[in-house]
Amino acid sequence: MIREITKQDRSVFLQLAKEFYSSDAVLGNIPDSYHDNAFSEAVNSKIYLRIFIFEYENKTAGYATVSKKFETESGGFCMWIEDFYIREEFRSKRLGSEFINFMDRNFPYAKRLRLEVEQENTRAINLYKKHGFDNLPYMQMIKQKKQEN
Repeated sequence: MIREITKQDRSVFLQLAKEFYSSDAVLGNIPDSYHDNAFSEAVNSKIYLRIFIFEYENKTAGYATVSKKFETESGGFCMWIEDFYIREEFRSKRLGSEFINFMDRNFPYAKRLRLEVEQENTRAINLYKKHGFDNLPYMQMIKQKKQEN
């Protein structure tokens, strides 16, 4: 089952995010305050960020965060799957496919779904390709701005 996060899910979300950001799937940990900011945006406004909890047999199995942005290149809204984490014991239970299908059904106005994946994560890459994702022919660059305390 996939459901939208609620205010009561704060500790569940923070635990899942800590697990994900401690894994090899990301470049490194981020400050806890960033997860708090994400949670606050998702439960208070839902304009820029939505968070979904995955459950399997009444157990918490994972989560995804999805940002919405307008993208000139695709001519409309892009739903950027920021975090996509399924706990190890719940992998190969079709939750990844269920979530991608959920995104297609629930965001029909989106012109594009977009995500990042580690090149070594062939299992995830195969899942994404099975659902119609393609590689982008260019690299991404970022400029990380310093955070004020």
